[in-house]
Amino acid sequence: MTRPEDAAPLRSFILKVANRCNIDCDYCYVFNSKDQTSRHLPARMSLDVAQAAARRIGEHAATHGLREVHVVLHGGEPLLVGPRHMGDLLLALREGVAAETDVRFELQTNGTLLSAAWLDLFERYEVVVGVSLDGPPAANDRHRLSHTGRSSALSAVRGIELLRSRPHLFAGLLAVIDLANDPVEVHDYLASFEPPVIDFNLPHGTHDDPPHRHDPGLPEYGLWMSRVWDAWLARPQYRHTVRMLEDIVALSSGVRGSVETLGLAPPAGVVIESNGTIEGVDTLRSVEEGASWLGIDLLTQSFDQTMNHPKLRHRHDGKAALAEQCQGCPQVDVCGGGYLPHRFSAARGYRNPSVYCADLEYLIRHVQDSLREHGWSTHAPDRTATVGVRVEASE
Repeated sequence: MTRPEDAAPLRSFILKVANRCNIDCDYCYVFNSKDQTSRHLPARMSLDVAQAAARRIGEHAATHGLREVHVVLHGGEPLLVGPRHMGDLLLALREGVAAETDVRFELQTNGTLLSAAWLDLFERYEVVVGVSLDGPPAANDRHRLSHTGRSSALSAVRGIELLRSRPHLFAGLLAVIDLANDPVEVHDYLASFEPPVIDFNLPHGTHDDPPHRHDPGLPEYGLWMSRVWDAWLARPQYRHTVRMLEDIVALSSGVRGSVETLGLAPPAGVVIESNGTIEGVDTLRSVEEGASWLGIDLLTQSFDQTMNHPKLRHRHDGKAALAEQCQGCPQVDVCGGGYLPHRFSAARGYRNPSVYCADLEYLIRHVQDSLREHGWSTHAPDRTATVGVRVEASE
């Protein structure tokens, strides 16, 4: 078992700069899940908290000799803090970390409030921007409506088109899978905006509160993503990454992936709430009240001390933290047992296979079989350029 003091340092810091949102997504783990903590937190992060975060990030980077850290501005909807306050937060974060460490800023937004003024600010601080959009308007508006029940799609698309005018700021698109939507239609619509990356997220669910399925006997989410894979692989003109799929390719070849939801590499990030409290996996709010709560904050503990918290230590235990049947599974190095919140049950805690186990197994096998058909072999660590693999296979 890896000791916390030997664990890899944190490299990603998610700052909840806003704890309110201007739309009301029904699947939102922040506002529409079992844990309602965010509704009682400050609506926006204060400058004092941002300065404390910068000091702690700088301290951690100096201790571990990090040349680069990622700071992700998140919410709620982060643009609700306004350009002036956001500028103050960005300045505090940049100035609080020593020049020896490069701070890479990212921001995740629903896109509805983007404007030229926002993009000017992001230019100044080199903030790359990801936008959440679930597909064409009818698909997006199944879940992503305003508080008055109005569509958010047109405003989000307007924001994406504005962002496309400065492509160096465009980080990509994020969509939550809905089985009611056609996977190829959703993928191709998102691809039409020419994002560098498309992220597909599985909707949060547990063994006690499983995700919606039309037929519980079928790996429907695996089938859905397999159709995305086939569409993406068949079109060499597409230059974007589909992160989940490329991670499956990379992990299958022995290369470490990039997302927390797959693979066995310990997560390298933490969440800093608007009041300065620290969480490890904030999506655990979808599990039960208080599941993400650590009871520590920036003023009392460093990030090195935070990593010793029992709720974070197990993240470095690799296979030992998984259910017994996962430890012996031939796909465990790729799926990693599934995303932590999706393993939960009241009876066994997180010692369960993912509620998406069958889906992940189906998708991984589909991707691997597809690549083998094109003459590519898994467990080939020298094949790290997964985009190249995709293009070669489809030509």
